[in-house]
Amino acid sequence: MSNTIKTLTAGDITRKALSILHNKSVFIKTINRQYDDRFARSGAKNGGYLEIRDPNQFTVRTGAVMDTQDVTETTQQLVLATQKGVDINFSSAELTLSLDDFADRILTPAMARLAADVEATVIAACYPYVYNFENTTFATKPTLDDILACRAKLQQGLAPTGDRYCMVDALAANAIITDGQALFHAASEIERQYSEGLLGTISGMKMQESEMTPVHTNGSRDTAGTADLSAVANGDTTIALVTTDSETFAVGDVLTLAGVYAVNPETKTAYPHLQQFSVTEAATSSGSAIAALAITPTIYKSGAKQNVYCADWAEATAATVVDLAGSSGSASTAYTNSLAYHKDAFTFVSADLEMPQGVDFAAREVYDGISLRTVRQFDIVNDKFPCRIDVLFGQKTIRPEWAIRMCS
Repeated sequence: MSNTIKTLTAGDITRKALSILHNKSVFIKTINRQYDDRFARSGAKNGGYLEIRDPNQFTVRTGAVMDTQDVTETTQQLVLATQKGVDINFSSAELTLSLDDFADRILTPAMARLAADVEATVIAACYPYVYNFENTTFATKPTLDDILACRAKLQQGLAPTGDRYCMVDALAANAIITDGQALFHAASEIERQYSEGLLGTISGMKMQESEMTPVHTNGSRDTAGTADLSAVANGDTTIALVTTDSETFAVGDVLTLAGVYAVNPETKTAYPHLQQFSVTEAATSSGSAIAALAITPTIYKSGAKQNVYCADWAEATAATVVDLAGSSGSASTAYTNSLAYHKDAFTFVSADLEMPQGVDFAAREVYDGISLRTVRQFDIVNDKFPCRIDVLFGQKTIRPEWAIRMCS
């Protein structure tokens, strides 16, 4: 019987490319992934965005007298506007390659590059909206104590106990492995750490090592400022800030407000630590003030959505101290921000791109929530087959209370 060589087809290329893209991703594999097929059908387009419904929250009555409450559902908008792809060109002769040969020589390096770019884009868009910040000693690598502190914050945010992850870079991984050498572990975990340098599961979190772990550079903001919290209303997403000089704020800078504490999401009981806020829009103080510094989370002082506690908001006048450097570090300094999170803290949404007509071939496949399109055409002049592989996606931090940044 003669040998049968598997030649390249559109479906084969697309499925193999999807598998490689997925295997090369670290962060995207561990977060919520959704696929929206409305983009594949004519007449079903939704303007390039999705509406994600927020969880409903309620207040609890005390006593026998009924006290009804209105249900007002809110949504977050996720925009699908990022298209990335890799373009390759191969000859007629190369079409006789087997799929595995083609994957090793062409698809693997192409998809590795695409996966890295998509991963970096998603991480860069998501991490600045994580306002929980574990204050390790700045410019030092994290320890097991820091991992435990992140675990505690996930518990306080009522994150489900399963599907928890922690993404660190190689240097942080080395520090954590070194710190845990004297502790008792299962034999299998010790073997993985010693022979493969893999962290395994620590404190209920599956450790992921990635050089895509974000590095955040703080703005030039100083160590402290002041704010008038007596003017803050329920639902405000900005604060008026007075600084000591003309200063800049980068998206992702973290700050705290004196006397404003985080609360248990269900009981609304104040925690002993201050609520942290992340800057969502870059800003520069005019003279020594910023009229409206955009922050997350939205401030809810009372009601079903209450997320902060202050003993007396009316007394929180312009003298309220705003700590600018204590949370995310020194001004104009770059720090690696490892991420501890539940998978549903972030979401990645992929949608179908249009299938063109009149080409040599076109194929589209969906694998584990990622839609990839391959289109190939024939170049008659050069006897070549230019081929493009595209992905259309969007991302969002949808449950930031279920994530923590860990500085190093």
